[in-house]
Amino acid sequence: MARVLVVGGGIAGDSLALMLGRAGWTVTVAEIAPAPRTGGQTVDLRGDCRDVLDELGLLPAALACLVPQAGAAWIDADERRLAEMPVTAFDGGGLVSREELLRTDLARILHEAAGPNVTHRFGETVDALEDTPDGVLARFRSGTAEEFDLVVGADGAHSRVRALRFGPEEHHRKPLGLAHAWFTLPERPGTPPLDGWFLIHNAPGRRSVAARPGRPGEQEIGLTFATDTLPPRQDREARFALLDRTFADVGWRTAEFLAAARQAEDFALDTFDQIRMPSWHDGRVVLLGDSAWCASPLSGLGTALALRGAATLATALTATALTAPGHLPAAFAVFERAMRPRVTSAQQLPPGRLASVAPETALGIRLNAFAMRALQARPLRPLVRRAMATTEHGRTPSGTPSAA
Repeated sequence: MARVLVVGGGIAGDSLALMLGRAGWTVTVAEIAPAPRTGGQTVDLRGDCRDVLDELGLLPAALACLVPQAGAAWIDADERRLAEMPVTAFDGGGLVSREELLRTDLARILHEAAGPNVTHRFGETVDALEDTPDGVLARFRSGTAEEFDLVVGADGAHSRVRALRFGPEEHHRKPLGLAHAWFTLPERPGTPPLDGWFLIHNAPGRRSVAARPGRPGEQEIGLTFATDTLPPRQDREARFALLDRTFADVGWRTAEFLAAARQAEDFALDTFDQIRMPSWHDGRVVLLGDSAWCASPLSGLGTALALRGAATLATALTATALTAPGHLPAAFAVFERAMRPRVTSAQQLPPGRLASVAPETALGIRLNAFAMRALQARPLRPLVRRAMATTEHGRTPSGTPSAA
């Protein structure tokens, strides 16, 4: 029975572990977090997300966790609506889907579905990977070492496995010029309701503040701003200070959000980057999900690529016999041939995508709102539908060119 180490217990890693475990493989998942990760924004169940979850028999569980959605609205500092896009726009193909659930719920569903062949080790990662005649020797941070037939790096855009096997992150990272903070805000008496709407307030200087529906009694908050670099991950105070400086003069509910960020258990902050690599495998080590191909949250396809990538890799691997090492390169080749076109498409952000997320000027903000309204005008609807049909799984029109 093949022994596989999956480094990273996120959507991609747990999906692959579940699939290989069902196929009879012995799977160990090493996750550096001390427990299953929570937090994250909503996940759109259109396209590959729905298809793969249906194949796994987990779609009913995901549908039971849907967050009610009304649509997206762009607002000014007084919460007056500059433009809105309801979930019914473009026959349900707009920015917000009718079927969205929180990433934390999807992660829980995948984690709980793991069978007896899957073992999770929390608070653990790898410090070294050494090839052996029959596999890969993984030296863990805890001080132990074990040999595996295959190692999968599914540990995100800042992948430890990728750094160990394929070189420093800067060799593969393409920064997109924006950073994003996100966290959950518990509603209290007096908290303005969202009524199902994803509200977006843009401020000059490429700054965006957003709130969208979460679980009952919660709102999911996002703060986006222009930068390629951030203070060290362990220096939380420096990160909060950066947010305070950046958004000090932004109106709407921004002061409320900045104060809440410091109290949020699931606060996260990262840059918007893409990971681009000529190959996703080396020997018996292969990368999966954001470790291999991060398209950035701006693509709207990160979870879809993680799920479809896991399914594609699992299918390719289970069609080979790991007892015959020569079969692994063929499995990896099948995996890459299938996923490369999807990844390439997802990484080709529509013109103006960055400007539409965080316009530079007050004029750009107004023009972006005008573009969101104009897209939904009757004469343009057929053109938008045709454009969406040519993109990967109906990418939403939120990346339409903006004159910002």
